Amino acid sequence: MAVGHGDSSSSDKKSTDALNDLQTFNAENLQSNMKVIYYSRTFLSIIGGVIAGILGFKGLIGFVFYFLVMAITSAALTAKAKFSIHSYFDTWNRVLLDGFFGGLMSFVLFWTFAYDIVHIF
Repeated sequence: MAVGHGDSSSSDKKSTDALNDLQTFNAENLQSNMKVIYYSRTFLSIIGGVIAGILGFKGLIGFVFYFLVMAITSAALTAKAKFSIHSYFDTWNRVLLDGFFGGLMSFVLFWTFAYDIVHIF
């Protein structure tokens, strides 16, 4: 009573279909797409840091603002890719997480710089 063990042609067909369904990526295009993500996150981190400094955010509120800016950036990049991430990137993590911590350092630098200029001097 072993169901499905006797039909080896169906398992061969499934394995060849799985191989044909694999997407291949052009390395240059993938690298170009990753540069776009990195530059977008860095630019928006700098702009977000300046805005947070001008608005006078302090402590945890500033970091919450950074996470909000990065969430909006991820949503915008996903919308720019027409919600078809796997056509342009190999994983979702590329869009959601790449450049996140590098952007955080830029955000903190410009946040403190703008805060000092507007509120201290």
